[in-house]
Amino acid sequence: MEKSQKASQSLVGEFGVSDEIEELLLTLPRDKSFDGSSIYQYEGAWYRPVLLAGLISSRKHFQAKDSDVIVITFLKSGTTWLKALTYAIVSRSHHAIFDSNSPLLTKNSHDLVPFLDFAYYPNNNNSSEHISTDDPRIFGTHIPYSSLPDSIKNSDCRIVYMCRNPFDQFISHWKFSENLAQEQNVQPISFEEVFELFCKGIHSFGPSWEHVLGYWKASLENPHKILFFKYEDVKEDTSFHVNKLADFLGCPFSDVEKSRGVIEEIVKLCSFDNMKDLEVNKTGRFRGTGIKNSNFFRKGKVGGWTDYFTPSMSERMNKLIEEKFSGSDLTFKMS
Repeated sequence: MEKSQKASQSLVGEFGVSDEIEELLLTLPRDKSFDGSSIYQYEGAWYRPVLLAGLISSRKHFQAKDSDVIVITFLKSGTTWLKALTYAIVSRSHHAIFDSNSPLLTKNSHDLVPFLDFAYYPNNNNSSEHISTDDPRIFGTHIPYSSLPDSIKNSDCRIVYMCRNPFDQFISHWKFSENLAQEQNVQPISFEEVFELFCKGIHSFGPSWEHVLGYWKASLENPHKILFFKYEDVKEDTSFHVNKLADFLGCPFSDVEKSRGVIEEIVKLCSFDNMKDLEVNKTGRFRGTGIKNSNFFRKGKVGGWTDYFTPSMSERMNKLIEEKFSGSDLTFKMS
């Protein structure tokens, strides 16, 4: 692991950072992210410079309301999908969710549910002044629980967290990073090196197990504030979990809505296949980073990791999961 140098490399678009952040980077451990760019360790987790700047800025400026909804995942754990489901549930009384003018048909869910990391990033075009004033407000983030803004932890706002089995999450993160590297005309690092970084916990917002366990333990301590989902469970019975999510958020479906098939309409509208096929997700770019919207949609399968892992990798990953999640009662479906 290297100590940082003055030069820093961030997400697509060559984001700059302030002098304050550059000075901070000089003091932090540095390593490589999955796409080969620099990544820095801060408060036990790893960040690209722009995301570290956004974290620090959001902790200074973001003031949570009791009515806010915060959608949180680890990277590539169904973030786009969970944001869409949450937006559709919460906004069904404010917008025409199911007609041709639905915002979910013309905008990527990352634009409808802004990331705190970008919304409060200094001088970003996706700044807080563009945030919706709808009540409840919905935000997203990948920030670990221990590093969340105090106003989120101390308010009565609700947190929805979704994790994914580490095998599929790792593959999805690797493929996403590989696409970013190709867009930047950077030679991506090898699959074997990426796997080694993952096992060491060196990746954006990682180690992943600490991220997941942080929210898992917090959800057990405060189930009225934090709803913990598993990607595989939501895939298996999406309607059940949509209904559960609506209850948790304080906007339950009425008997009339249920009889009219509103839950099923939301499931269909926000399905992977439907969102992937939308024009905005074929051609558009996420305004926060310039990343192609299409990069947020790959396969969305459970068990796709088996196409990539060698037997020795599988054995190592299983041992890692057993070691890191031992005693937590948290288990994962791998297929």
